[in-house]
Amino acid sequence: MWLELKNISKKYDIPSGQGQTTVLRDVSLQVTQGESVAVVGPSGSGKSTLLNIIGALDKPTSGVVTFAGKNLADLDDSALSRIRNQEIGFVFQLHHLLPQCTVFENVLIPTIPLGMEKKDEDVEERAKNLLERVGLEKHMDHFPAQLSGGEMQRVAVVRALINRPTLVLADEPTGSLDRESSENLGQLLTKVNKEEKTTLITVTHSIEIARLMDKVYRLRDGMLENYPTE
Repeated sequence: MWLELKNISKKYDIPSGQGQTTVLRDVSLQVTQGESVAVVGPSGSGKSTLLNIIGALDKPTSGVVTFAGKNLADLDDSALSRIRNQEIGFVFQLHHLLPQCTVFENVLIPTIPLGMEKKDEDVEERAKNLLERVGLEKHMDHFPAQLSGGEMQRVAVVRALINRPTLVLADEPTGSLDRESSENLGQLLTKVNKEEKTTLITVTHSIEIARLMDKVYRLRDGMLENYPTE
């Protein structure tokens, strides 16, 4: 199995010192390469925590995450950073674009830590091609403040794809968008999932977005369960 979570639990200390709160309880999940998966649930159900654990941004209290045959718990910080930068693309509810940089510059930011090893692949040409594919070829020299919310999220999707990740994680990517922009972005995510042959995991409160994915799960009381969309 390309991505597997086995019996993942996550607890946090309560700031007042009154014990711990459990966010995830014995969560198990298997995802094949190229699949698209949605996880739905209300705010506070642990969706973002689950995504952060999958993306090696957080560690589980117990359980095992295996990614591309590697147990993430066995990797040091340098190896985890390399996976986050080269193998995983992140799309968040807030686009996190740098306001002082153009659209084109924002897309290229994830390539900076790679230095010269990516130069031969001509990442600038890839950035231009990706921006054209999402209809932003005329906005490459614009700054984020000159874009709509939907356009900024499209830039964030392109930025997530620039290093050719094998896994894209989207955390409430349509949460700040209107209905039309939300539907367009959901369709874009599933389109690039197929065209780029990348695995896509989206956490969302939107059933409409979830229905676009191959599989849908629900987080309830910290536990993951199959969720019928019919």
